[in-house]
Amino acid sequence: MIDRYLIRYFLAVVDQGNFSRAAAQCNVAQPTLSVGIAKLERAVERPLFTRSNQRVELTEAGARFLAHARRIEQEFNSALGAMRATADAETIRLGVLSSIPGAAIAAACRAARGELPGALELVFGTERELAGLLDRGRIDAALSIVRPDKSGLLREAVLDEGYGVAMAGDHRLATREIVSAEELRDEVMIVRRHCELLSETSRHFVERAVRPHFALRSTNDERVAQMVAAGVGVTVMPDSYRGAEGIALVPMSNFPHRRTLGFLARERHFLDHGLMLAISRSLAS
Repeated sequence: MIDRYLIRYFLAVVDQGNFSRAAAQCNVAQPTLSVGIAKLERAVERPLFTRSNQRVELTEAGARFLAHARRIEQEFNSALGAMRATADAETIRLGVLSSIPGAAIAAACRAARGELPGALELVFGTERELAGLLDRGRIDAALSIVRPDKSGLLREAVLDEGYGVAMAGDHRLATREIVSAEELRDEVMIVRRHCELLSETSRHFVERAVRPHFALRSTNDERVAQMVAAGVGVTVMPDSYRGAEGIALVPMSNFPHRRTLGFLARERHFLDHGLMLAISRSLAS
């Protein structure tokens, strides 16, 4: 018999990409997790990972086992969910992408208050973190980026948006209809370290010989917005930040990237829940 904790260790390594982050996710020491993975490999009589100093990858047997492991974990969490008390069953656990403006989420939740039969739990995280929480049954649905490769997840798109250069409202370029990367060559910039387009944005500027000084590197978009409004620097942000206090958001030429925001869930009734419908209306308005 394979203990559930071994399945959780295995999925954590897959989701996190290495043993140290997986151990932190599972709240165990790395040697403990490594012993658990070795025990699991003995149980299935196959190596599940190839290990190197740089990365951890699934073997062919590991890839086959992954589909079963996810199904086992999902079924286990479904069984736990079915046994919850009525009060717990009414609690909606919603994951929210960190790069969605907090003001928009607050307004959406305010509009949705009448749709909640019970309590609401919010969890903010990156796209990858939210996908992991969904896989492990820790959240019921996620408001995140909708991609076609989210296998096994139900999807409901809500908003499609592009990106622009965020700058202080009194910036010299704030009234422009469009700016180019070259025009930002002498600007101080701010890095949004959790941005889903970080590598594409960096490449866009490097290819145009724009190598600015960085005043701030942050994973907190609210703080970034405050510093942009204060004139500390400029940055690339999603269009949903248009209208933020003290900020002008100007499209950038030859930067066609867009993102689709929406709800992800494993069970249809969560997508049809009144809370999700109310949030959808608020974000799309």
